[in-house]
Amino acid sequence: MGVKKHFLWLIIVLIGSALLFSAYISPNPESIAQANLSGGEKNTVESNSVISVETSAAGPLRIPASGNVEAGEDLELTIYEQGIALVKEKREINLESGVNQAKYTDIASGINPASVIIQDPQNKDTSLLEQNYEYDLLNSSGLLEKYLGREVNVTDRNGETYTGILLSHADNSVVLKIEAGKVVVLEDFSKIELEDSSELSIKPALIWQIYSPVSGTRELVISYLTGGMSWEADYVLISNAENTEADIRGWVNIDNKAGMTYENAVLKLVSGQINRFSQPATPRTEEKAVANEVAASQAPFTEEGLFEYHLYTLKNPATLKNNQAKQISLLSANSVPIEKKLIYDSSLNDKVLAYLTLKNSNESGLGMPLPAGVIRVYSADYSGGLQFLGEDRIKHTPEAGELRVAVGSAFDLTARRNETNYQRISDNVERVTYQIELNNSKSEAQEVTVVEHLFGQWDILDSSDSYEKIDAFTIEFRLMVPAKGTKPISYTVERRF
Repeated sequence: MGVKKHFLWLIIVLIGSALLFSAYISPNPESIAQANLSGGEKNTVESNSVISVETSAAGPLRIPASGNVEAGEDLELTIYEQGIALVKEKREINLESGVNQAKYTDIASGINPASVIIQDPQNKDTSLLEQNYEYDLLNSSGLLEKYLGREVNVTDRNGETYTGILLSHADNSVVLKIEAGKVVVLEDFSKIELEDSSELSIKPALIWQIYSPVSGTRELVISYLTGGMSWEADYVLISNAENTEADIRGWVNIDNKAGMTYENAVLKLVSGQINRFSQPATPRTEEKAVANEVAASQAPFTEEGLFEYHLYTLKNPATLKNNQAKQISLLSANSVPIEKKLIYDSSLNDKVLAYLTLKNSNESGLGMPLPAGVIRVYSADYSGGLQFLGEDRIKHTPEAGELRVAVGSAFDLTARRNETNYQRISDNVERVTYQIELNNSKSEAQEVTVVEHLFGQWDILDSSDSYEKIDAFTIEFRLMVPAKGTKPISYTVERRF
């Protein structure tokens, strides 16, 4: 009977201890809560059947959260010409009152962690207290480096398996310490099996500690800068045979190497030179063939001012896949008036250059600020086929500005410039005579503009032809060079320094 009493008391003590222990380790409402802004629970990673590791997420999280953002209104990309982009998205998360821990995944590998901004439109007192960026992603070398000094299983090409402590690795060989203190070198192995490790990162993630003054489901607005994404403009100009009108097409080329695919994003492009102090983060990207996709021209951009820049917004959401280049229509204008000009400027080139000029105005069919970019010029030959004439890079061109596109050098026009006389009048005064000769091999006369640059305080003392003063340092002669003939000009300038 005494034994039964002792046994009963022993059971009571054990039950009481278990209850006390469970109460001690149960979550405190004021402790750090956990949230996960990512997807699946279990991932298996294999590298060409050589190294395999299975990672499992921790147990069920106390605060579930959604990491899926698919609606076009919830994801917005603002891409800059300098190779960076501002990513903005909304994600729902359940927060408890106090400090919460959240894991934010599905982010660009080129993210700049210092640029992360979290906003809670429902409560401005919600704040980010701490952030850790986990970017040491899984790869063969990285995995083995993490397992140095730990037990691994290695199978050689003959199927024999060795278990031991990993001492070192290089290329396709490993050094193991096996039983009895023996050390073996295994070369040309077929597989290495690694035990489960929860600290391995399959994709980049941000680990946050977020303070929330109240409990409940929140829709956080998250913004960050990422490298690896850029855009530039390209133009096509198709001239008629007379070089009096042209059809112009403008495209934006977007290159996404940020390490992430963006689905149904509101797309905005900023044109202008932004000032940057920090260097953009280097994206971790795989080398893949770049896919090209041309969006329909029925989805043009709208333009608006932004500070001292210009902002172009695509009317419809777009998907930018990782390692993909996408072309989207920017503008389309037909029968734009153009003018061909032949210009000789010895400070730029020793040849007579051919230009096409046009006005960026509503009357011409354009009339929107044009981002800098490459413009390619085409024209039809006598059979009606399209031929490439040349290309140039235009600068940012405001509305009502003039575009001057250098197409190439004139084949049938040559120019020669000589200094024919020089006099030193005093220590700070000189007198110089220049002669320029233009030769035309064509059977028709051609109009040529000769540009001369003058410095210091100057006066033209004598000139064979009339000229126009363009600014304080530039004059222009507009000349007609006869068919199969030569046109000489000369002038004398006195300069004071």
